[in-house]
Amino acid sequence: MVLTPTGVRFAGRRFPCSIGKGGVTVGKREGDGATPAGVHRIVGLLYRPDRMARPAPWACPVGPVDLWSDDPRDPEYNLHVRKPHGYSHEALRRADPLYDLVLMTDWNWPRALPGAGSAIFLHQWRRPGYPTEGCIAFRRDHLRWIVERATPGTRLVVSPHIFRRSLAGTKRHSGTAAMS
Repeated sequence: MVLTPTGVRFAGRRFPCSIGKGGVTVGKREGDGATPAGVHRIVGLLYRPDRMARPAPWACPVGPVDLWSDDPRDPEYNLHVRKPHGYSHEALRRADPLYDLVLMTDWNWPRALPGAGSAIFLHQWRRPGYPTEGCIAFRRDHLRWIVERATPGTRLVVSPHIFRRSLAGTKRHSGTAAMS
C-alpha cells in the first residue's frame, strides 16, 4: 500500500482516502492530528462481530470492554487494553461505524515511545473529505476490499514528500487524498 496524492494504491487499484487533519509529518506527536510518515506494517485486524462476519481468519473481535490507550503516562500506552482502565483511552467499540473494521499499523508499536502517537489505524471514513486524527480512512466497501487482500506484514508507505508538514513545520496540505 502506498499513500499518494490521489489516494492509496494497493493491489493494482487506487482508493480515495482521508488522512490526518494535521497532514503528513515526520515528527508525529500525540494529539497533533497528523498521519505519520514512514514505512509501516499491518500488524492486526479488528472487527465488530455484532455488525459483520469475521472478514479474515486473522481478524480479532472487539467488544464493549475493548479500548486503546492514548495516554503517554500509561505503562500500556498505544496498546489494546480493557475496561476498566484508569488512563485516557479510545473505545474500540463505537456507536458509529468508523471502527467496525480496523487494520492496525505498527506505528510506535509494540514498544511505544510515550507521546510519539498512538492508534494509527486504517478504518472507515466519516464522510468523503472529513479528516482523521492521524489515521487513514476509506469508504466502507473500499476498506473491506483492502482487508480481504491484506495480510499481517503488508507494507503501508507514507511518504513525507507528498503532503505533509515540512521539516521546518510549515503545513502544505492536510485532510484528504483525492476525494473522487
